[in-house]
Amino acid sequence: MAKYDKLQVISTLEETGIVPVFFNGSVETSKNVLKACYEGGVRTFEFTNRGDFAHEVFGELVKYASENLPGMILGAGSVVDPGTASQFLQLGANFIVGPLFNVEVAKVCNRRQVLYCPGCATPTEIGNAQEAGCEVCKVFPGEVLGPSFVKSVKAPMPWSRLMITGGVKPEKDNLSAWFKAGASCVGMGSNLFPKDALESGDWDRISALCSQSIDIVKQIKK
Repeated sequence: MAKYDKLQVISTLEETGIVPVFFNGSVETSKNVLKACYEGGVRTFEFTNRGDFAHEVFGELVKYASENLPGMILGAGSVVDPGTASQFLQLGANFIVGPLFNVEVAKVCNRRQVLYCPGCATPTEIGNAQEAGCEVCKVFPGEVLGPSFVKSVKAPMPWSRLMITGGVKPEKDNLSAWFKAGASCVGMGSNLFPKDALESGDWDRISALCSQSIDIVKQIKK
């Protein structure tokens, strides 16, 4: 069951602006990454459903965060169908993210009052998702659509809360482009988790990248 309500999740997403997007089949590696992000100031974390037994790793992360990382809000990503959404919700997901919009997933999440952030690539998809109760829409793939897409959507639909995933980097110019275009928050994957840092267990480097990214977002929003 979700520990944090929808308004808390939305508020935290917008406050920090950065949502790490991560998957690893190792429970211990995933715990270390989650802790590193937490120490870097992150308070929302998306663990993606991208490998065998991902739900089992996620369940362990939820227990770990509950006991050791107060205020860390965990969500499940790469969810494309209602059955998978229900599975992660039962394990304690506080938000569900997908690469596409599935109205049946929206129904499952709405029934539990849990935030659903579907992937959208057109104004029509965003509008349909909003009509189904999705208060934050994921602009995906970000590197294909670009900041100009976000700006163009926000012009006639200024109420839209948009989370960008794909092509986001922990760099000032990149983050500035997204947030100045109107992004509410961004999801950041591999650029936040360098392969060599994961292989060597350099968790401090990951913490530093998270902290740096959050600081940049704060400066942009001033």
